[in-house]
Amino acid sequence: MNDRQPFLHDLNVLLSAPVQAWSGQDGQIRRAGVQGIYCADTRVIDQAVLTVNGEEPEAIGVSSARGASASFEALVRTLGEEGNDPLVSLSRRRAVGTGKLREDIVLRSDLGHDITTVIEIEIGSDFSPMDSVKSGGPAHPVAPVSRGGLWHASAGAVSSAISAPNSTAEQENGRLRLRWEVKIPARGSATVGWSVEARDSVAPFTAAGTPAPAALRVRAQDPRLAALADRALADLEGLRMSATDSPQDTFLAAGAPWFFTLFGRDSLIAARMLLPVDPALAGGTLRTLAARQGSKNDPETAEQPGKILHEVRRGELRLPPDGSNAELRLPPVYYGTVDATLLWVSLLHDAWKWGMPEPEVHALLDNLEAAMVWLRDWADADGDGFLEYIDLTGHGLANQGWKDSGDSIRWNDGSLATGPIALAEVQGYAYQAAVNAADLLEAFGRPGVDEWRVYAKDLAQKFHTFFWCSDDLGSYPAIALDKDKRPVDGVASNMGHLLGTGILSAEEEAVVAARLMHPSMFSGFGVRTLDTGNGGYWPLRYHAGSVWTHDTAFILEGLAQTGHTAEAARLGAGLLTAAEAFNYRLPELFSGHTLDQGGPLPYPASCRPQAWAAASVIPMMLATLRLTPQGPGALPTAAASVPTPYGAFSVAGLRAGDRTFRIDVDQDGTPTVTPA
Repeated sequence: MNDRQPFLHDLNVLLSAPVQAWSGQDGQIRRAGVQGIYCADTRVIDQAVLTVNGEEPEAIGVSSARGASASFEALVRTLGEEGNDPLVSLSRRRAVGTGKLREDIVLRSDLGHDITTVIEIEIGSDFSPMDSVKSGGPAHPVAPVSRGGLWHASAGAVSSAISAPNSTAEQENGRLRLRWEVKIPARGSATVGWSVEARDSVAPFTAAGTPAPAALRVRAQDPRLAALADRALADLEGLRMSATDSPQDTFLAAGAPWFFTLFGRDSLIAARMLLPVDPALAGGTLRTLAARQGSKNDPETAEQPGKILHEVRRGELRLPPDGSNAELRLPPVYYGTVDATLLWVSLLHDAWKWGMPEPEVHALLDNLEAAMVWLRDWADADGDGFLEYIDLTGHGLANQGWKDSGDSIRWNDGSLATGPIALAEVQGYAYQAAVNAADLLEAFGRPGVDEWRVYAKDLAQKFHTFFWCSDDLGSYPAIALDKDKRPVDGVASNMGHLLGTGILSAEEEAVVAARLMHPSMFSGFGVRTLDTGNGGYWPLRYHAGSVWTHDTAFILEGLAQTGHTAEAARLGAGLLTAAEAFNYRLPELFSGHTLDQGGPLPYPASCRPQAWAAASVIPMMLATLRLTPQGPGALPTAAASVPTPYGAFSVAGLRAGDRTFRIDVDQDGTPTVTPA
């Protein structure tokens, strides 16, 4: 126990919801940090250390073709004496699936004689909840019990069962020691294996009940693009989940390991990014959240009528105080988010445009109207025309936009703003939601069309009046208004989320685009969350200097939608270069360092994979093409005014409703859409 959030940037992760496995790059699972095998939000194994002949093999590499399997390669130099060449190797072939992890251990020999040896694995059963792991809390060991040829362990509703055919097993200090005596023939091999099955009988979510669509086929002049797409889509497959009571509706868990569950904002944004790949995912996400839409006013959970939730856990989440938050204590179903309701409305609109069947849209219109009632009657607590938030409990999230750490909303001198807070980007989301809702209501013959178009017009005017401020580089939108309705003058990436919402004029969009691409904001790899001139800037501060993958992708989309395609292409090129630095798995966030400062560094506790980070590959590829849906039964159109940063490329397996299509982009950046 050290009371510190564990780092995980140098670990290997395999996942297939609801199972995730974290180990060292050598495949060993040690009693350290986040390492272990998890079933959803509970660790069931915290140690699986292998030895051969009493010593740990010497690791030489790991291969992982997909997100759910890996082969850890090592040498065993305690066996054989034929010269200096290592002639005995070991492979740990590990794979995770629904509720299960299996590992095959293969010893190979090129010696000219038979050899015998002993393989042992020491396994520890630990039933620590994720919040305890994240905060560096104490372990919760449980000694397994032999029953029916398996070793069982349980804590409450969570249980595990370990199987190890042909082994002998014994307990030692609560740890399970598996032992195999093996004979390896001359120039031959021997294989043993073990597995663990895990179950949480009260978990609200489990593996997706519907399969992932066929993978995209990406070919590109720049081979890095295909490598990134392949990695991202494999990771997204492992994050697919469904509610236990609605297995037909699939959504994406926010990220591993900390957020391996339904998050309103994260799941909605990832689903929207993936509309050209998996439009059915949007429907599953919308319905899963609609089934849990707020119906009453409860300050403890932040629930309000019509509101879309923030996150769902199997139990209360408790985290100790840190430098930016007091003790965090969130109920199992928590609604402390100011933007998820707006994002839900806009995803329903966009899914409709992408060909969501009209009966499915119609079935969600009551939820849409309830969401708009929340916007009208609850989101603006003081009646000033803007959406704001404040935690009333003292143990909820102090900030409730996507930058939800307690120290994210800063004045230019680095000091923290005092709430209630009205975030800039949330006003843009509200404008867009109002326009989108009006279009849906009009198309389906529902009342309220004029009300929401007038609302959007009034909000844009108020935003123009109250949110703009200036510095030596000129004018820009403030990050927020504080409790006194003063524009908080920190220069932050939040302004980039206004692009494409419609709340800005064309002239204002150009100003925002220029400020975002200024060297104080654009690191060369992505847009920093906070300007380098801010008194609180630090390149490895969570929301105050780092680069978030989805944030940059969101901005990239907005730039492309507002005609700033050259700037969007620069962001795409930057993210691709960053991806290369992270072995083509774009993390949740990374440092704001420039190339001259050594390039991007890991944020050591960053989720990987993370849904909206992995999904960002789709806007990276397609946003600069200005791909526009044309409604049910029609293929989208595409247009480009500048070459993409990836040269010629093609993407097959895209979807619009029930139609499949491909896009081919030539050397000059001209796209062609054809049915497939």
